[in-house]
Amino acid sequence: MIFAKIDYINLLPFYVFIKKNIHSSQIKAIINYKKSYPSKINNQFKKRQIDAGFISSIASKKSNSLDIGIVAKKDVLSVLALKGDYKKDFQSQTSNALAKVLDINGEILIGDKALYHYHNSKNKEFIDLAQAWYDKYNLPFVFALLCVNRYKKYLNTLSKKFLASKIKIPQYILNQYSKKTNLSNKQILKYLEKISYSIGYKEKQSLKLFFKLTKQKRI
Repeated sequence: MIFAKIDYINLLPFYVFIKKNIHSSQIKAIINYKKSYPSKINNQFKKRQIDAGFISSIASKKSNSLDIGIVAKKDVLSVLALKGDYKKDFQSQTSNALAKVLDINGEILIGDKALYHYHNSKNKEFIDLAQAWYDKYNLPFVFALLCVNRYKKYLNTLSKKFLASKIKIPQYILNQYSKKTNLSNKQILKYLEKISYSIGYKEKQSLKLFFKLTKQKRI
């Protein structure tokens, strides 16, 4: 099985879980090898070069998805529009589309680099896009869904087990990500409190609305 890995903090609990619950060293090696950013993984999935992965919402419309994803209930801190003219982030299709749907200009910044900007930049003139979506529609925003080309039954069982688990991130892994991102362990843990993974009724309503609005704007 080839499972693509978005190597951002927001999926850290999932990969800690995978490390403990997938015992095949070959699969673990493939997951680590197939690290990339969201828009590239979307393309690999579409070409069936990977069996499964977290696919950007806007790219998941006609895909076989499970009820697990990357969700922001309100603010997310890691998807920002910096003040200024519109400039898309090449790593993310969904965040770029979200800004257009909300008629928000600015430079789009996603992932760990956006989280670092949130905590460390003196320039605080930015909009949290997930918060802007919630303020307008009173719905959580779904940034990605776990989509599968193969191994659906196996990954569905694994996903349900993950959603039912309480994941504690080992200190050594926190230290690794802290060094990699220049964020403190405390900042990482506080950020993860903003993220949820279950796709329920409200999340599906939010996706339906997002797809409708992107279609209206021909995105």
